[in-house]
Amino acid sequence: MTSSASQATQSKEIVLASRPDEMPKPENFRSSTATLTPINDGEFLVKNQWMSVDPYMRGRMKDGDSYVKPFQIDEPLEGGCVGEVVESQNSKFNVGDIVLGNFGWREYWKSNGHGTTIVDAKRVPPQTYLGVLGMTGMTAWVGLNVIAKLQSGSTVFVSAASGAVGSIVVQLAKAKGCRVIGSAGHSDKIAWLEANTKIDAVINYKETDDLLRALSSAAPDGIDVYFDNVGGDHLEAALAAMNDFGCCVECGMISTYNASEPPAAPRNLANVIGKRIRMQGFIVRDHMDSRDEFIGDMIPLIDSKQVVWEESVVDGIENAPDAFIGLFKGHNLGKQLVRIA
Repeated sequence: MTSSASQATQSKEIVLASRPDEMPKPENFRSSTATLTPINDGEFLVKNQWMSVDPYMRGRMKDGDSYVKPFQIDEPLEGGCVGEVVESQNSKFNVGDIVLGNFGWREYWKSNGHGTTIVDAKRVPPQTYLGVLGMTGMTAWVGLNVIAKLQSGSTVFVSAASGAVGSIVVQLAKAKGCRVIGSAGHSDKIAWLEANTKIDAVINYKETDDLLRALSSAAPDGIDVYFDNVGGDHLEAALAAMNDFGCCVECGMISTYNASEPPAAPRNLANVIGKRIRMQGFIVRDHMDSRDEFIGDMIPLIDSKQVVWEESVVDGIENAPDAFIGLFKGHNLGKQLVRIA
């Protein structure tokens, strides 16, 4: 079913007011209202229900060359979102369809269908496509299966193990028969991991003065794969504990994102030579040709409860900046979402 737009639509949105120097602050964001003109033939209008905030967005707030263009001052930010088609002049997208797109940080958006996917919101809640069945889950899956080429029986160390990506990494590695050690910084996050993920050991990195000693105690035979979400001291500890021919999967380095000066390289980086360590960074968007395989692997794990997840939810688009800033303060458990509608 399609419909025609009868009038312009007012859409509240969050724009980048200024570029953060270090930790983002509320004044780096501003609420604005945009007027969307009526849809044309071939277009449809989406009312957002959910949006995602993710650490990678911090990099787009810097004005520099990267794998994706930076956010622009006085322009709305963007990111993963799920919404409902409320008006349509496109035969492939009907009113009532739930769609996945990249126009978060706003209430409404128009599309001609490019980069927009209809999702099945009957089998799982719609926001699941922003988490375990979205870029978050696929990042975990690609990192382990494509980059690390994970083998059963390996020992895996996961930093930020209670985070959106890390918690899925832990469970995928356990489902593959691996020993898994994680790090987290709060007792409630550690309790959640121990109760829900079958993780073998968790290090509270805020309560240890020697991360390498704690890791070596949890993995006395060394580690074979390090899934890096943090960088810094975690990466140094992993390089020291890594077995010969191990692999460091470089997914993120949240400890460095707000640094005013680039951090020094790991002091023990030379270990990659003697231990013949493979280090590889990756961007999940480079692996979208594997999406069907990822979904095919993930659905049975969800159905069998081998993969579970947690969501931290903030209500109201006006609170999206606070939700984003909270990522760097460790406020979230699992996937951080903003419920818009």
